[in-house]
Amino acid sequence: MRSRIRTTAASLCCITIAASLAACSTARTDRGEVKGSDATFNEWLQSDMNRLANVSMRENLNALMRLADKLYRRNPAEWKKGGFASREDALKALKAAMEAEHEPQHEPPEPGKPGAERAPASAWPPLKGKRDIEAMDMALSPSFTGDRVGAFIYGTADMIITAHGGKTEFFLIDGQDAQHLFNAARNIEIAIWMLAHRRADNGRPLLLADEINASERNLSYEREFGKIIARLDLIASVTTEKYRRAVIGYAQGLVGGTFLQFLPVR
Repeated sequence: MRSRIRTTAASLCCITIAASLAACSTARTDRGEVKGSDATFNEWLQSDMNRLANVSMRENLNALMRLADKLYRRNPAEWKKGGFASREDALKALKAAMEAEHEPQHEPPEPGKPGAERAPASAWPPLKGKRDIEAMDMALSPSFTGDRVGAFIYGTADMIITAHGGKTEFFLIDGQDAQHLFNAARNIEIAIWMLAHRRADNGRPLLLADEINASERNLSYEREFGKIIARLDLIASVTTEKYRRAVIGYAQGLVGGTFLQFLPVR
């Protein structure tokens, strides 16, 4: 009788473990699935670090466009300043400007020649030629009267790209400055503080974003900005580690070449 009980208990235990393993082997996907980029020929010219930087850049630019959409929704007067017919039109123009500004061009076409109409603009027009941190500062200045959302997002994107050496895609020959990436993350933190504390002449926030009151708690903007900061800090740390490990690896090679050789046995 005891033998049967022990056998039954062991069987139940095995079934429970098997069920648990089966449950663990399939992760829940009801909240979305992780998606990667399609394989391309360019990957043969990229290191693992290049791929990490590419993914980070893509996600950061996508995050900025999500923030632009959210800010336009809470501040509809901003996209109307640009003369757009809708929020969607403003977002399309902003995305096109961000992409065109950093599109590689070997020889800019001369005015009047084929291709001149596709030459990228020097900046988002309301910024009057300002770039990266200057553009961010202008967009968050109380005296700025243009489309503040578009100017701020454009300036922030330009700042991040500039910190990456002015590129949005990276290959084996590309190197990055860890300190510039670290500084970019701190610039985002400063921008978050400005959004929360700077006021227009009438005392209202420059842009409505995060809000905490008795009936609502909306911190989605800060969460999205936080993800951008985290990705920038990660790339900065990994870049620093890469160069440090390269020096250590070189030194190990020198030492190994002298002292870590096999000894003859015959």
